[in-house]
Amino acid sequence: MSRSSAPVEVLVVDDQVLIRAGLAALLRAAPGIRVVGEAADGREAMALAAATRPQVILMDLRMPGVGGVEATREIIAAAGDDPPRVLVLTTFDTDEDVYDALRAGATGFLLKDTPPERLLAAVTTVARGDMLFTPRVAHRLVEAFAGSAASPPHALPALDVLTGREREVLRLVGAGLSNAEIAERLVIAEATVKTHLNRTMAKLDLASRAQAVVFAYESGLVRPGRGDQAG
Repeated sequence: MSRSSAPVEVLVVDDQVLIRAGLAALLRAAPGIRVVGEAADGREAMALAAATRPQVILMDLRMPGVGGVEATREIIAAAGDDPPRVLVLTTFDTDEDVYDALRAGATGFLLKDTPPERLLAAVTTVARGDMLFTPRVAHRLVEAFAGSAASPPHALPALDVLTGREREVLRLVGAGLSNAEIAERLVIAEATVKTHLNRTMAKLDLASRAQAVVFAYESGLVRPGRGDQAG
């Protein structure tokens, strides 16, 4: 059986036992999903991710010891060419590490009060390679945390390696638009958007769409408060 036709394998990571157990129970009851493990902190998550190679990880950020950002970074780096999709569990209002999770390669974000049906849909969405990153979430996250990012901004000349169309696609990705929305905006095929984005990520050595969003802001291509009107 191919991985694409097999159940989506999920690792649940949260230091609060009731939340972790509740998430695991919900996922186990859903058809097409298999929970491969539960971890109470980032160190345990790294060990279980290496042992079970899940497709999706539900990752809490604030945990004792190794937190969610470091665990995300280490898990993705260790996975090589087939990294898991990391869905961060957040409240947005209090998790100041969310922006760093983006830079570490997180695939998307879920509010901790997300309704069960949306959580299940999110797991299957990212498992098939899509990004869980709406414009509202993109703007709220990056505007809240871009000014406090620890790393210096990327130099603007890095954008010179991109064609005009690649730069435009990156700008719209940074604004939180999906491939379908970008295709409609630019009046091109969705497959063409994917091609431009893949080439852009290769040229800039970016590992995920989330990192492309971060780069778009850090490079100045998109600016907080201006959204997809930037550029």
